[in-house]
Amino acid sequence: MTTEIYRDAWGVPHLRADDARSLARLQGLVTARDRAWQLEVERHRARGTSASFLGPDALSWDLLVRRARLDDTARRCFDDLAGRDPETADWTRAYVDGVNEGLRETSRAGRAPEFARVGLEPGRWEPWTPLAVWLATHLLFAGFPAKLWREEAARHLGPEAVGLFATDGPGTSGSNGWLVSGDRTVTGRPVIAGDPHRFVEDPGVYQQIRLACDEFDVVGLAVPGVPGIAHFGHTGTVAWAITNAMADYQDLYRERLRRTGAGVEALGPDGCWRRVARHIELVRVAGEEPVEVEVLETERGPVIAGGPEGLDDATPATPA
Repeated sequence: MTTEIYRDAWGVPHLRADDARSLARLQGLVTARDRAWQLEVERHRARGTSASFLGPDALSWDLLVRRARLDDTARRCFDDLAGRDPETADWTRAYVDGVNEGLRETSRAGRAPEFARVGLEPGRWEPWTPLAVWLATHLLFAGFPAKLWREEAARHLGPEAVGLFATDGPGTSGSNGWLVSGDRTVTGRPVIAGDPHRFVEDPGVYQQIRLACDEFDVVGLAVPGVPGIAHFGHTGTVAWAITNAMADYQDLYRERLRRTGAGVEALGPDGCWRRVARHIELVRVAGEEPVEVEVLETERGPVIAGGPEGLDDATPATPA
């Protein structure tokens, strides 16, 4: 197997391998070398364990992720992927192998001082961790927070007031994308451009990289922790970019729950009460006592707000 890592004058890694699987492993390795701390933070965010080293400020996120069963959803999605598309699952495993190798290497060399500052060692990535990172990155980048907000606005101010404060309409949602035809450019070739409306972050949510093997040669922006180049890239002859406008891939339900001697039940649309899947998880918080969280899942999905004693139980069902 032949692999090559070249960095240009701006430090952008250009990677080459014989095949896509070897290239995925190389991408994971280089990403861990360049973004070790970011990968560790994203792994904890995806698992709902951020508060264990970031403290109480991260607790609310951990509780949401636990209630949404994000890591378990990623695991089940990966198991399904392995059955339906073994080649892609193996490609993802190769990336994870590279990440784990790079994290071990970075830890031994002490090249990521953030770990020493908080007394943390890099954790091991599982085959489904990239899927969990992707879900965590996009969990709030969709419709259910706005739906919850609209409910509260309507309750306190009335339905007619919702439109006065809405921030999920065409005028405020999404990012920008442009496609200019060749008859408007000097070269006579079309131009595609994207302007993702992301928060300014350090390190950034994207990583510029080039991936080349016998099958393809592409340069673009990868999401650290996720193999390949998803959002913005080009191959020399084909280019792509994305924009987001009012993405809505989550259904939100108002549940009626009750606690019984045997557990928790939810009222179904047919008027029948049915047992809810329930378990308790312990969320560790740096400098404080651990916090218990009750994880509930009805036939419609996990309960992410409220509970049997509350009036505002909300269940987003997120398709895999």
